[in-house]
Amino acid sequence: MVRVLRRNLLYVAWVVALMSMGGSLFFSEVLKYPPCVLCWYQRIAMYPLVLIIPIAIIRKTRDARWYILPLGVIGLVIALYHNLLYYKILSESTAPCVQGVSCTFKFIEWFGFITIPLLSLVAFMVVIVSVIWYTNFEQK
Repeated sequence: MVRVLRRNLLYVAWVVALMSMGGSLFFSEVLKYPPCVLCWYQRIAMYPLVLIIPIAIIRKTRDARWYILPLGVIGLVIALYHNLLYYKILSESTAPCVQGVSCTFKFIEWFGFITIPLLSLVAFMVVIVSVIWYTNFEQK
């Protein structure tokens, strides 16, 4: 059971990264929602994971955390900052979005609380937790 769970954790991280990339492209290319500056930075952290994670799966590497976690943590920090701005915990004057669309503009709000920045935050958290659990199972 533990072996099956361990083997599938990287697949979970990969599917989440793939869905994140697909979702962000759907929002910007199909629905024509222009991404803000922080959204671009989060994309820069997430998109490479779509290629890096399957390489880790194919190679069955024990060192996956060393090249997946840095991108995940960077993306998580940016997503957390974006959520703090979005929910007005931080002042909008601290936002890097001086040109183009505002980092606090609400394109979607499903069920009254699910927003694009929240989706990104959850995606990065799932990737990070999956990789950490994978490496913890790997060591045992």
